[in-house]
Amino acid sequence: EIRKGTLKDLEAIAAVEAACFPAAGGYGEEFAGRLQQYGDHFWLLWEGERLLAFVDGFCTDWPDLTDEMYADASLHRENGAWQMIFGVNTIRLPQTGDAGQLLQQAIADARAQGRKGLVLTCKEALVHYYAKFGFVNEGVSGSTHGGVVWYQMRLKF
Repeated sequence: EIRKGTLKDLEAIAAVEAACFPAAGGYGEEFAGRLQQYGDHFWLLWEGERLLAFVDGFCTDWPDLTDEMYADASLHRENGAWQMIFGVNTIRLPQTGDAGQLLQQAIADARAQGRKGLVLTCKEALVHYYAKFGFVNEGVSGSTHGGVVWYQMRLKF
């Protein structure tokens, strides 16, 4: 089952994030703010009572994903032109297709909402994965989130 996020999902979301990024930790408060500001832009994949994966991000008229977007949920603009994707998190192996199901739903929702498209950043090893969904690599992002090199990918409608 795919559904949108609410504050009731905070503990499950934080647990999946911690499983995906154990060294980062401490995202509970950040996700609470995100869920309050833009819970309708969280796509959660549940199997019964277990959260398997989620995709989240907010909407904005800014064309590029910036580091400040991660930290400041109040920058969300419900009628923004672009759907940003901040995280694609799954606790199962990639071959299960969990992330792909959620990305396809996020893409369909952004299209139905009349957005220009979606923007995300990823590590170089995942550029080919996102390209399968129609995202185009725009090169190295200005983001230094987590102290790694990110590539900005854009899917235009």
